[in-house]
Amino acid sequence: MADELELLRRADPVPGDDARFGEGPLGHEAESRLNHLMAGAGAGTRTGAGAGTGTGGEHRPGRGRIRLAWALAATVGVAVTATALLLAGPSTTPAVAAPRPLVVRADSTPVPLDALVGRAERDAADGSAGLRKGTHVQSWSVGMSEDKPPVTLPVERVVRWNADDSHTELVVATDPRHPGRRVLSDADDGRPRLVVDGHVISEQTFPPSWSDAPPQSPPPHDATRLRAYLREAQHLDAPPTTRELLDATAVLLDTWTLGARENAALARLLADAKGLRSVGQVTDRLGRLGQAYVYDGAGYRRMLIMDPATGAVLGLEATAAVDEPEYGVEAGDVMDYSAWIR
Repeated sequence: MADELELLRRADPVPGDDARFGEGPLGHEAESRLNHLMAGAGAGTRTGAGAGTGTGGEHRPGRGRIRLAWALAATVGVAVTATALLLAGPSTTPAVAAPRPLVVRADSTPVPLDALVGRAERDAADGSAGLRKGTHVQSWSVGMSEDKPPVTLPVERVVRWNADDSHTELVVATDPRHPGRRVLSDADDGRPRLVVDGHVISEQTFPPSWSDAPPQSPPPHDATRLRAYLREAQHLDAPPTTRELLDATAVLLDTWTLGARENAALARLLADAKGLRSVGQVTDRLGRLGQAYVYDGAGYRRMLIMDPATGAVLGLEATAAVDEPEYGVEAGDVMDYSAWIR
């Protein structure tokens, strides 16, 4: 037990100068929550969602045995459950690294997607930005599986392609809420360990490769052809639904940095999709102001963030829409997000 408590202390989940935080005994509520967590781990089962956004936020849990150490570790650097282990009173910040959902500014005016398409098309006419293969993205997702510990760290990934069709991929650990603070990673021995924000997880160079199939082939800048391209990229038998279109958008942006013309084509597709409603302005996880559009699915909500000037997609976020207590998930918990950087 001492090792797990030491891991919590080293994670510094609340400010060190907080008068309520110290090396003394836990408060009544924190002790109660810790006992509850221990009892849950002792029961021998924990469930959670599969990592990534491949199902459009519809994470379907898989069952597996998780030791108490993993249950505690999960509450520290990179939360994989929405259960908040409080270290002090009820007003204390939860010791979890799961990001809070983006909040729409109450004083903002929603901008219809059609209006954003017009701005994107004007930007495309200026030819200000060109298409480039590769991506720069910051992402986080809930991650649990049958055979691996329930640890998913927030990462920043940069992929750059060279003239000879070789490419490099750099992945670093990052906690966008607390730059410079330690985050949790998986070590080679399968045990979680703390690493410094910006720690290089992997840096690889891949030999030349080329494909004429989506999403590796260049995306078209015509909305009709782009719809067919995304359908092929997702191996769909029919034109993509709104959920599938959002999934395909993530795949596209994880492969390409779109130019102004491609941004306009994608904005047109999104404007024609059913169920996306404008809700107003948000400040995304990189501090950028964006227009938010929400799609409500079965048990989840997707938020699309777009640049208000160019119509470029800045980010996607999935949150749970209903409580799933058996998985430690509450309505409003972030399940995954991606923020793309040009």
